Amino acid sequence: MSVDHAYTHPELAAIYDVLNAGGADQRFYLGLPKPQSRILDIGCGTGELALAFAEKGHEVTAVDPAPGMLQMARLKDAGARVRWIEATGQDFVVSGPFDLAIMTGHAFQVFLDDEETLVALRNIHRHLGPDGRLVFESRNPSRRAWDGWTKEATHRTHDVPGVGQVEVHYQLLEAKGEHVTFETVFHFVERGQKERSLSRLRFPSHDEIAVLLDAAGFSDVEWLGDWDGSPLSDLSPEMIVLAMGHPGVSATLPCLAGDAAKQCVSRASS
Repeated sequence: MSVDHAYTHPELAAIYDVLNAGGADQRFYLGLPKPQSRILDIGCGTGELALAFAEKGHEVTAVDPAPGMLQMARLKDAGARVRWIEATGQDFVVSGPFDLAIMTGHAFQVFLDDEETLVALRNIHRHLGPDGRLVFESRNPSRRAWDGWTKEATHRTHDVPGVGQVEVHYQLLEAKGEHVTFETVFHFVERGQKERSLSRLRFPSHDEIAVLLDAAGFSDVEWLGDWDGSPLSDLSPEMIVLAMGHPGVSATLPCLAGDAAKQCVSRASS
């Protein structure tokens, strides 16, 4: 799985929070866990949601493959409240089990085929405890969100602290089958410099996701269509998945808790 330039370039990663300010989606996720839960955040980005969970008293492990994003996350985590892990959704190995695993910001769509997706889902499943849940969202392909990814429709100017004015827009390059390729263009106004980041996403259907969840061992799947909790329909902008991992059954985990975790965490750093 490749990592977009926008997530590895330190300066572009610094802009991420300005472009992705939390809203209804963040409020939805923050309302999911029971008090003092163990939470696994896969594709954590710069850590805004992971840190918000930690502030509420949860024990949080946050995973991301992009060093630029994790660098920003660690800078914000002055109290070392979150365990930050550099790894992909397919290859992370951390001590558990977890009560809740999440993939936000449409991170699920970076898995470009069934094999990649199934490896990631099975890996997450192994890390869940009794009654642990996986919650994530994927854009509803029937809404064809990519049709609006043009410079004219998406161009915005942002004031970024320490960087100055940055103009950003998205440009669709190709939509073929389930896959959409587009680029994000960053224009640093004050110095007249442009950076481009190429992205490719998969837009799987409801039925395809359901089959993959079943194959990975998930059950009791609930589907929502938007952050207000409305049911999924063809007109819904999102497909929000809430799936049980091991209902009432202890998971078999690849790691031990406590000090032994230090020996089995992939590329971990505190």
